[in-house]
Amino acid sequence: MRLIEANRQDQRVTRYASGSDLADYCALSANPVGELVLHLVGAATPERVALSDAICTALQLLEHCQDVAEDRARGRVYLPAEDLARAGCSEVDLASTPATPALRAAVAEQAARAQRLLADGEPLVARLRGAARIAVAGFVAGGYAARDALVRAGYDVSAGAPRARRRDMARHALAVLWRQRRRA
Repeated sequence: MRLIEANRQDQRVTRYASGSDLADYCALSANPVGELVLHLVGAATPERVALSDAICTALQLLEHCQDVAEDRARGRVYLPAEDLARAGCSEVDLASTPATPALRAAVAEQAARAQRLLADGEPLVARLRGAARIAVAGFVAGGYAARDALVRAGYDVSAGAPRARRRDMARHALAVLWRQRRRA
């Protein structure tokens, strides 16, 4: 039901005032997917769902960072207005090529928020077993690698989405599994 509401919201809302408003949207659009996966593998508990929510929100935020130009072309802005204002970024900056320093600062702030959420959710890996553990480690690693791609691009998302490198994903997956092995 939340995914349907997210679709409806996409039809009504094209801007988000705050990081909190965007997180509420992620609770509808991204977080249910992680919860569904946990239910499918028989591992859903309130604690695990909360950790999954952090990961899923982070992944959604990173996707929004990567897709600034594409979203703007569709009349949408997923970078919160308060973050844009804090960075001194206007909507005109969203269409600038190369990205203005203000846009880069706003994207960097959002990417940093996503990285904190990934770190908050990472302990989920230690609470899972088998294929579920590997899959979630892969999702977390993909998020870290997406952030690496944004950093590598200098947070310039004007020409399109900076993409994660496979070697970065593999490196992060091994690191996540190694860190969480000690917690299991």
